[in-house]
Amino acid sequence: MRRIIAIVLTALALTGLSAGAASAETVTCPAGWGSLTKSAPALSGAPVTNVRTGRHPCFDRVVVDVNGDPGGYTVEYVSQVTADGSGQVLPTPGGARLQATVNDPAYTPEGIPTFSRPVGASVANVTGYPTLRSVVYAGSFEGYTSFGIGTRARLPFRVFTLPGRVVIDTAHKW
Repeated sequence: MRRIIAIVLTALALTGLSAGAASAETVTCPAGWGSLTKSAPALSGAPVTNVRTGRHPCFDRVVVDVNGDPGGYTVEYVSQVTADGSGQVLPTPGGARLQATVNDPAYTPEGIPTFSRPVGASVANVTGYPTLRSVVYAGSFEGYTSFGIGTRARLPFRVFTLPGRVVIDTAHKW
């Protein structure tokens, strides 16, 4: 075993690397996102089909999947998340809350649900995420579908669309 360690250390020394340098990665986080409202006005009939989340070195991500080209969105910090249509206040755990509305329905043109969850239900397990604290379904009404996103604090975020999805990234820090 000692012989193997000696060989590895010799190889690292010959290449000019140290054990620490070999495993360290430099991560540069994006800047300039801000925490003000982000919106895009496009409308789409592509129905919402799923919500998923992910962790990245600099931010936590919420992805709203749609079956087709996504419409626009409005994402903003609010004091309380409200349900689409009724205006009912929805508990959204976190130190701050984003109301995220995508301009896509959660049902087909025939009215068949494509994303069927009770209003106020958690739609993603974000336990252990650095920034996200909760993601709850706020309903779908008149072609718009909303979610409440609880975050650790009011942090910078960005929103963009890709084919078949709307992406919301919230930074880990300012």
